[in-house]
Amino acid sequence: MELPGDKSISHRYAILAALAEGRSEIRNYSLAADCRSTLECLRELGIKVEVGREGVHITGAGLGGLKTPRRALDAENSGTTMRMLAGVLAGQAFSSTITGDRSLRRRPMRRVMEPLRQMGAQIRSGEGDVAPLEISGGVLQAIDYTLPVPSAQVKSAILFAGLFADAPTTVRESIATRDHTEIALREFGGVVEAVGDAKGAIRVHPRPKLQARQLLVPGDLSAAVFLIGAALILPESSLTLHNVGLNPTRARVLDFLISIGASIHVASLAMRDGELTGDVAVKHAALAGGTISGAQVAEMIDELPMLAALGPFTEKGIEIHDAQELRVKESDRIAALAEGLRQMGAKVEEFADGLRVEGRSAGKLHGAKVDPHGDHRIAMAVAVAALGAEGETVIRDADCVAVSFPDFFATLERLRGAA
Repeated sequence: MELPGDKSISHRYAILAALAEGRSEIRNYSLAADCRSTLECLRELGIKVEVGREGVHITGAGLGGLKTPRRALDAENSGTTMRMLAGVLAGQAFSSTITGDRSLRRRPMRRVMEPLRQMGAQIRSGEGDVAPLEISGGVLQAIDYTLPVPSAQVKSAILFAGLFADAPTTVRESIATRDHTEIALREFGGVVEAVGDAKGAIRVHPRPKLQARQLLVPGDLSAAVFLIGAALILPESSLTLHNVGLNPTRARVLDFLISIGASIHVASLAMRDGELTGDVAVKHAALAGGTISGAQVAEMIDELPMLAALGPFTEKGIEIHDAQELRVKESDRIAALAEGLRQMGAKVEEFADGLRVEGRSAGKLHGAKVDPHGDHRIAMAVAVAALGAEGETVIRDADCVAVSFPDFFATLERLRGAA
């Protein structure tokens, strides 16, 4: 089966298409609510966006062509939209405000505000460094910035702001995060380079002449893991996913699953628009379980809820550490996972930086009423766990999956019926 377009890549292609000259075509653009939020914000900035059956067409205005929005930009639930557009808005000659829904307005924005302020942008925020963000930009000063916490979104915001700086801007990170922004910048004609032999250091040159492109968004691996999890749980399951994005900074989750016993095979590898893609085949398998910590956390941050939900179906359980970042996502994902899995009968120990979910010896899961706290990844993780539980599970506010995978439940039901 084919997957929806990768959310992370869709956001970046749309933003860069808006800053390019000419009309870009983006096929398999994600239909997730978060990615629609990015398109709506670009429309408010004067960009022509056309959504059709063949994909999304964006007529760029060049680096200096964005218009003053008539109202506050609404990122809705999308932290990616807010953080990355903040970098673009910091380089504009006008003032703007970007806000979001109640959930997004609770999420901390200090990490993105601080480097943009160092570059010369004036940013006012709500109490506690939360949205709405009022941004007054202009010509920015280049910086050499080391990320205190690994974050692809913050890195991207700085790189986007660096397009409007007075000299090359450098971002350094202790743990390599997903590099979709660097790849996309190069595809549109930006000049991005590694800095010497430094590990995790990237430099962007200012004022490139970005050119419109025809691009294909690969299938979303972060969506794929939920379907892979379902296949691993359901006996006699076999599933093949086509044209999955297998960027090395994203595919560590497959390596981890294989290391704990998953039957996963990758074929038909190809490079398209700078991104590695391939077909992923998975079969039901007995899983040993294991521990996730350190650099693995940054490499698999979006997949951790699914991996935790696999815990009750493994021999030794799943244990996660060094994942404090999960507490400031769309929900406190550590607390939400612990609560939901416990309601289904799992034995869960919660830590400040993660959790431990006991394996099969702790008993079989049972159906329950679970509140995902409006978090799409919690809802999907619980749904997959429910496939292996006895009895009916009811997930409140299940429509929240539309943030990343609108057809998730229909897809899951179709695959379950075919298993």
